[in-house]
Order: sequence, then structure tokens, then C-alpha cells
Amino acid sequence: MSDPTQPPGAAPEQAGLDLQEETERLQAELEEARPPHAGPISQIAAAVVALAVGVFGAVGSYALGLGRLTQPGPGLWPFAISVVIIVLSAVLVVTGRGLQDTERFSRSSLLTAVGLVTLVGLAALLPVIGFEIPSLLLMFIWLRWLGKESWRSSIVISIGAVAAFYVLFVLLLQIPLPRLI
Repeated sequence: MSDPTQPPGAAPEQAGLDLQEETERLQAELEEARPPHAGPISQIAAAVVALAVGVFGAVGSYALGLGRLTQPGPGLWPFAISVVIIVLSAVLVVTGRGLQDTERFSRSSLLTAVGLVTLVGLAALLPVIGFEIPSLLLMFIWLRWLGKESWRSSIVISIGAVAAFYVLFVLLLQIPLPRLI
């Protein structure tokens, strides 16, 4: 019901003003919580690192063999993705100085480093002991320490996910993964 003391149409205007004020308050709050910008050199450095990763991926996938479009080789899709990474990184190198989306390294940056180290560990252990144990450890570490999940949920989800991957990829799709079982 509308307020009889208010002139017609006043309530929607007030609601619009309240919404605009709330939006401005939330934007200011987000700006306060945002880490400081790392600067244009960091932006360009990140783009150059991504460019190097793309070039490395393109060279490695080309060595696997591209095949033809009608009979793709094992390196075709990694090569295509690497080319996309190279193009986007080159664009970022050119336009990156004006962007404000890089953050200074902080304590939270260590979580990204932990994630990267665990992925490298997974890749190193996969051919040696199979996918089950490294995948279980990776998921557990990510859930427990990076995701701040409880011990119980980290254990249950890790075991359940690895079991589901095993059933899907090994039993149903019969993909030849290195495995213990």
C-alpha cells in the first residue's frame, strides 16, 4: 500500500535513491578490501610469463604432432590452446600498462604458490605411482588448507571424487591412466 501523505510517484524515486546509495556504499567497501595494485611493470611481467607458457606449450604440442583436421594428432588441441594463450598474452603485453587488475604479492599470494606446487607434484608423481594417491593428496590439500574445509569434509570429498574419477575414466571410458589399482 502506498502512503497517503506521500505524493504519487514519490516512493519509487526514494527506492531508486536508496538503491543507488547502497550500490555506492558497496562499491566503496569493495575498494577498501581490495589489495593494492602492483603497477604496470607487474602487469607486463605477468603477460610475458603467460606468453612464455604459451610458446612453451605450442612448441611441446607441435613436437607431439598436429596431424590433420580430419585426423587430429595428439598435439592439435594443446597447440590450438597455446596459440590462444599466445595471442591473448600478446594483447595483454600491448594493453597491460593501463590496467589495474594485478595485485601486489601478499600473504594470500602464497596460497596460489601452494596450489601451483601441488599441481607440479601431481604431474611428477602421476607416472610414478598412478593417479589415485597424488589426486587424493591434491584434493585433500586444496580442500583442507586452501579451501578451509573441515577435516571430515576434506577426507570424504577427496575420497569420493577420486573414486568417481576412477569409475568414470578408468572403468567407463577406459582411458589408460597410470594407476596403482
